[in-house]
Formats: sequence, structure tokens, C-alpha cells
Amino acid sequence: MISIKRYTASDKTAWDNLIGQSKNGTFLFFRNYMDYHADRFTDHSCLIYRKEKLVAVFPANMQDAVVYSHQGLTYGGLIYTHKLSATDILVIFEHLLQHYRDNKINKIIYKTVPYIYHDYPAQEDVYALFRNGARLTGCNLSATIPMKNKLKFTESRKSGLRKAQNLQLNCSHSIDFDAFWEILASNLGAKYEVRPVHSVEEIKYLHRLFPENIQLYTVGKGPDILAGVVLYICKKIVHVQYISAGYEGKELGALDMLFDYLINTLYTDFDYFDFGQSTEQMGHVLNENLLFQKEGFGGRGIVYPVYEINMD
Repeated sequence: MISIKRYTASDKTAWDNLIGQSKNGTFLFFRNYMDYHADRFTDHSCLIYRKEKLVAVFPANMQDAVVYSHQGLTYGGLIYTHKLSATDILVIFEHLLQHYRDNKINKIIYKTVPYIYHDYPAQEDVYALFRNGARLTGCNLSATIPMKNKLKFTESRKSGLRKAQNLQLNCSHSIDFDAFWEILASNLGAKYEVRPVHSVEEIKYLHRLFPENIQLYTVGKGPDILAGVVLYICKKIVHVQYISAGYEGKELGALDMLFDYLINTLYTDFDYFDFGQSTEQMGHVLNENLLFQKEGFGGRGIVYPVYEINMD
């Protein structure tokens, strides 16, 4: 017996407990993370029960009769426990789709959790998408390093590293998000005429909530920050959320030094180092320069697919 319940604030503890016990959930699905921008989205997340026991959740928001596998998250989809079988997921999909039909939803845009973030294989939802006529409408490309079988840096990355080492630049953990955000916002504004997805106040707030998961590392020359990265630590996976270097940092190979430190010294016992997406417009536009940099450190392709289910 499957039942579906729309999420309310009173379900927060049960929701978070399920995320902690799931085989494909990360800290991004805890409600404290999801709800930091609750004012921007109309939440229509669901809790899924089997025989009155919570076995899965679906983080989602709604806009104009379309449900999105939450637009405020990089990835998403059905998050569920180890005990559910493929047949269980097919049944859950039937009930979930009917729940949204009953709520006059015309379409679902569904993002999956890339397999590298799974604690245990969890692509039953991809099969259920196929069985329900879902269409692949987006395919974003990330560059990822399997840390137990790394490729060597390319010569261009090694050259930058040598330059930074000769200048005795220093890598360090930091909490100076304000200084890094000045570099980040300036670069994004000048190059793409956009702002960071998070404001500096938002990232500092999230860091206070998740101090072990959200980390800032910088490269300095004396007291000056030349470059930095914000990392999202998801169990045994390092995800690069933001990368940026000032003009001097680019000239001095600061990011080459920083990524050498992160990949070859600090996080060597992790499973994957995920640089994040290098695509725009649902994957139709590839930022080749950005991808070239990531591939120079040994990153290779992982996709973040997006599916569409019409409810007609």
C-alpha cells in the first residue's frame, strides 16, 4: 500500500531522517539547505509511504502547472532507501504521477542524482522514467576524477603549478567568503554578465549550517587572496561549487597550485573529485575553455541528465 503526502514544515524531521538513511541522498536534500531560498519557489515536494512507513521523498517545486525536480538544486529526483526494489520504484512512480495529475500538474521536469553520489546503485528511477515515457531534454556535462585511478596533469597545468611553487604561493583553508566573493562576482560579471547563484550572505549562512560540508580554500600571496574554490563535501565525493581567480592569480598559476593541493594531497582518500558542469542551456552549449581547464587536471565526463514527463 503506497500513499503520497505533500511536504509541510511539520515533516522536516521525518524528511531529514529519510535523507540520512537513503542510498542516493546528499546534504543538499536536507531541509535546512533546501529551504534557505524557500521564498523563491513554491514547494511541492512529496513524502512516499509504504504501509505507513516513510520509504522515499521527492524534492520538488511547482510553477505554472509544471513540477520541477527542485530548481534550486543541481541534481535531484526520487530519494529512497536501500530496501526498495525496482518493482517498488515502478509502483511508487505510478502513485507519484497520479498525485500530480490529481493536483492539475501538466508536466514533470526530472533531474536524477548522478551515480557518483550514490552510496549504493540507485538508478531504478531512470528505468521508471523510461517505462513512463520520459524524454531526455537536457544533458549537462561535468568533469570528474576517480581518485583511485587518477590521470596525470597536462603539461599546461604542470607549468602553472611550477610557476606558483616558484613564487611560493600558499594554499590554505579559509572562512573569508567576502574576499573570495569579490573575485568571483567580478569575474562572473565581466565575463558572463551574471552573478553567483548564491549571494555571499547566503553562502556564509549555509556554511554555518553545514560547516563540514561547505569548505573554502584559497591561494594567497602574502595577505592577498589570488584565487579560491568553494567545495561541497558529500560523504566521499568532493564537488567544486565555485572556482575563481583574479587577474594576478591567473597569471601566476594559482588555481593550478590549489587543485594540485586538493587533488593530490588533501582529498586523496575520497572516491571522486567532481569539478561540476561545463555546459549551459540544458547542455546544448559547451564551455570548451572551462572544460579544457578541468580536463587538464584529469577530469573526464559525467552527465547530469534532465528528463521530461508529459502528464497527458
